[in-house]
Amino acid sequence: MLERFKPLPHQVVRVSADSLYDSVEGVFLHMGTTKEDAAEGANTLTMTDLRGVETHGVSNMLRNYVESYTSGHLNPRPDFKVVRDKPSMATVDADQGLAVILGPKMMRMAIEKAKVTGVGVVTLYNSGHSGGIGHHAMLAAEQDMVGMVLTSGGKSVLPTFGAETRLGTNPIALAAPARNEPPFLFDAATSAVAGNKTGLARRVGTTMLPGWLANLDGSPMDEPSLMMEQGSYHLLPLGSTREQGSHKGYGLGMIVEIMATLLSGVAPSMLDSKPYSKHHFAAYDISAFCEVDQFKDNMDQTLKMLRETPTAPGHDRVLYPGLSEHEEEIERRKNGVPLHTEVVEWFEGMSAEVESIPPLVRV
Repeated sequence: MLERFKPLPHQVVRVSADSLYDSVEGVFLHMGTTKEDAAEGANTLTMTDLRGVETHGVSNMLRNYVESYTSGHLNPRPDFKVVRDKPSMATVDADQGLAVILGPKMMRMAIEKAKVTGVGVVTLYNSGHSGGIGHHAMLAAEQDMVGMVLTSGGKSVLPTFGAETRLGTNPIALAAPARNEPPFLFDAATSAVAGNKTGLARRVGTTMLPGWLANLDGSPMDEPSLMMEQGSYHLLPLGSTREQGSHKGYGLGMIVEIMATLLSGVAPSMLDSKPYSKHHFAAYDISAFCEVDQFKDNMDQTLKMLRETPTAPGHDRVLYPGLSEHEEEIERRKNGVPLHTEVVEWFEGMSAEVESIPPLVRV
């Protein structure tokens, strides 16, 4: 994550990963979820923060989920239903459950289908937010499969040349295992800047760079600007302008819409105002395509060559998707998960108010 979105040193409190998990689990239980689902949600969010993806982890999202449960927008005990089912695919109605919890279940369903047919695909609709979808994709990589997740929902991103939003930030994630190298993990929005980064920008008071946002008439903001309140700007697709390749981000966003939304048999948010998300979970069993050992050896050689690419002036090394997340997890498990003081204060307030929510342990 770019340094501009991280809290300043004096704004950071480090807490143990175990206590963070326990506190998040307590919050979910307080919202009325089952013990199993509370553990699933806590694992998704804590792992996302451990990997350094604060935009979609505990610090940036949990309060939103609490508000959604409290308002009745989310169902804490969804009775999700498989509405279509074949050996290699399924379509699932989430019953307004949170995809942070249901996402891992859908990926495991896709994995089980892939074990039988080579490829398993599950689409999920009528759900809440999915959190960091890279977490779900990694579940397949841990089973010697390639995992892919797409998710859509909401209207915050302009189409190229447009003045009204039509697409969500529509992220794409893909994870693949290696033998000795940390796994490949790509997880990125198809907008110029992830929507959740706007919340981090407000919290830390940083500026947004030119080409990330547009004015309400659709014209790109071409000067750095402090983050404004929602409703006073639009997000631009990846690439920002047509000259810089925004048609590619726009097209990728539409691919997600087709594969996650339309393939689920429902209308996209541009046509249906109901505020629920749609998702596509796919698992590819490597052993059905080639020898797993050969795949992992080839991945090792590929990722090593990327790491050892000569650097441009002013840069220390070349990264590949997933490497920094792997390193962040090691560092944060050892030294604690950094949270903004505002987030810690929210947790402390919840723990003081609700006896069953364990307090965070500072390190």
